[in-house]
Amino acid sequence: MHPIVKQVTDRIIERSQASRAAYLAALKDAKSQGVHRSSLSCGNLAHGFAACNPDDKNALRQLNKANIGIITAYNDMLSAHQPYAEYPDIIKRACHEIGSVAQVAGGVPAMCDGVTQGQPGMELSLLSREVIAMATAVGLSHNMFDGGLLLGICDKIVPGLLMGALSFGHLPMLFVPAGPMKSGIPNKEKARIRQLFAQGEIDRSALLEAESQSYHSAGTCTFYGTANSNQLMLEMMGLQLPGSSFVNPDQPLRLALTEMAAKQVCRLTENSGQYTPIGEVVCEKSIVNGIVALLATGGSTNLTMHIVAAARAAGIIVNWDDFSELSDAVPLIARVYPNGHADINHFHAAGGMAYLIKELLDAGLVHEDVYTVAGFGLTRYTKEPRLIDGELTWVEGPSVSLDPEVLTSVNAPFQANGGLKLLKGNLGRAVIKVSAVQPEHRLVEAPAVVIDDQNKLQALFEQGLLDKDCVVVVKGQGPKANGMPELHKLTPILGILQDRGFKVALLTDGRMSGASGKVPAAIHLTPEALDGGMIAKINDGDVIRVDANTGELTILLSQAELDAREALTVDLSHSRVGMGRELFSALRANLSSPETGARATSAIDEQMNY
Repeated sequence: MHPIVKQVTDRIIERSQASRAAYLAALKDAKSQGVHRSSLSCGNLAHGFAACNPDDKNALRQLNKANIGIITAYNDMLSAHQPYAEYPDIIKRACHEIGSVAQVAGGVPAMCDGVTQGQPGMELSLLSREVIAMATAVGLSHNMFDGGLLLGICDKIVPGLLMGALSFGHLPMLFVPAGPMKSGIPNKEKARIRQLFAQGEIDRSALLEAESQSYHSAGTCTFYGTANSNQLMLEMMGLQLPGSSFVNPDQPLRLALTEMAAKQVCRLTENSGQYTPIGEVVCEKSIVNGIVALLATGGSTNLTMHIVAAARAAGIIVNWDDFSELSDAVPLIARVYPNGHADINHFHAAGGMAYLIKELLDAGLVHEDVYTVAGFGLTRYTKEPRLIDGELTWVEGPSVSLDPEVLTSVNAPFQANGGLKLLKGNLGRAVIKVSAVQPEHRLVEAPAVVIDDQNKLQALFEQGLLDKDCVVVVKGQGPKANGMPELHKLTPILGILQDRGFKVALLTDGRMSGASGKVPAAIHLTPEALDGGMIAKINDGDVIRVDANTGELTILLSQAELDAREALTVDLSHSRVGMGRELFSALRANLSSPETGARATSAIDEQMNY
């Protein structure tokens, strides 16, 4: 193993010793002898299979066949999840073929950040992760199930499903992806058209036409944002079948992989002889594997919260120091938009997950000795699925990249370190995604332009007040303030200013998601303004230093002057009511900091001694 990867892993294991032991003890207590529904009374069981067809009802009555619970995030507005409409029937047929049964255990909400960007609904996005985790637990709480299949792909949905599933960590579970849409308009062209619109050089109809050519069919959006980062992370952690993440929805191979996922989870149940619960698949080493893969590919900054939250759900304590130290040791070997011009289909064609995992294994950057849903050992994931004469099989993946401009090697990386950096100083701690930021833009020292709403930046831009070196500070955007919405409206304007030759950066206690691009963005600043963070004391004109090279985040004022300043209040009244936001006030108020996962689970932490 690479010494830094081993060092960080050992530190996480030591730090998590008590909480992980408590979690595993809870798994042991939840494990049963025989199928789980055998503990139900006759009345309980009768309710559980009342609506089944006669064959399934008889099978469930006999207490000798596995029953698989399906948790689905299906809706047909969300393009990535629209293919899930047919999955329950596919899964049920596949389970029947090997003598098992499947039932839809429950549904979870699935909102699209692409639809809600810049809208009030975006303020429910991060909060929806907690709702999804709870809804997953409700669906599985009937104790009818011996295993689970999790149908979800996008931003907060996968982390929520994973957190909920880990509360039933004694059950084997697989994630079942649906795949990305095929490539549309090139991402570089899409970004260019967005900037033209921001400058008033094209109208809304031209912009809408370009966006429609980019997001054009069923499947996951093809840029490397949070949704595809989720898929890469899940496969790297052994929670999906090898090579299943990036097969397009309409391919016969996609159907075969879905059928195999249904059969595989049955093989991993308690009475199968290959019992592999999800709570043991997710361990300290698999968490490190997921982080390393994200760093090596320039993945979404959202995962700096979601991995932390999911790890905590399994009794594992990870922090941003772990991310930062790993990032210094892990080279960047993928370039996928916004960290390059290729999309996720190009990544898949260039060698995809099989090549990536082989390269990281050979370099000692990830742990091989982990349990996965495909069996023990990550080497299984260096193979690719193929349909040969109608039969699904796995063959050796490529040992060299098929497109070195998209995927390269550890020995000839795009840059020597990973895509994320920890920033710290007298303003607090933040993360920055540097994989798409050119070296000459990684240090910005300039006066602050302070706003408390991303929508206010457009007016300043149109008035010419941003035609200068500046650090745009957007405060009052943290989890407790307004649910931490993604601030995508800032991206085109900041990109234009940078193209005009100005030194610009962003500083916020909010987030930018996987779309963080060429402008240096210090995000997830902790503590947030509403928690007494120093960001609340920044005034227009204060000089801010954002240095992604050294990891410095500083306001160039003395500590005495900072201490003497009053925190500027943030008017959050417009974020409290409307679009359902009033329903989430209790949840919002109890969210933790981004570095601890922005989680609403403090009571659980106390019970589990986390």
